[in-house]
Amino acid sequence: MSEGNPWKRVGSRLIYENPWMTLREDQVISPTGKPGIYSVVDTRVATGVVAMTDDQEIYLVGQYRYPTDVYSWEIPEGGADPGENPLNAIKRELREETGVVADSWQPLGTEIHLSNCVTSERAYLYLAKGLTQGEMSPDETEVLKVKKVPFVDCVQMVERGEIFDCLSIIAILRVARLIGL
Repeated sequence: MSEGNPWKRVGSRLIYENPWMTLREDQVISPTGKPGIYSVVDTRVATGVVAMTDDQEIYLVGQYRYPTDVYSWEIPEGGADPGENPLNAIKRELREETGVVADSWQPLGTEIHLSNCVTSERAYLYLAKGLTQGEMSPDETEVLKVKKVPFVDCVQMVERGEIFDCLSIIAILRVARLIGL
């Protein structure tokens, strides 16, 4: 079986655009040879970080998530500005959301594709250590709570379904594997 693209794009039109995302509708020929449409959401690069203290506590950020209508505890996350390096973006987001600056950064694997059946969104995850606490400066639309939680407890929160943000789950479980939990 070929691993190449079996779809053929014959046209595309912009449906919606704002500073964070675009929605386009592509006219396509499907792998079966039939014409159709494929809608795609294009977004900024997503980033996330497990910021771990020397005592193996990590920072979680709590906030209400409008699309899912739930309050969510997550690792610090954010989007990269166009052309911004993902590592630089998450360093900025960590400082804004928690006030924390880190001395050591380690990638947690390669890029992750989020909901790749409808979006082109890619994400990059990191482990940050050597933390120094400073002042938070969240975006004006962010109403955040920040807490430090023992890392072992965070793994249990994932296992109990209390953390349901996919970047947080992936990052926490990758760090658990990395440190041998």
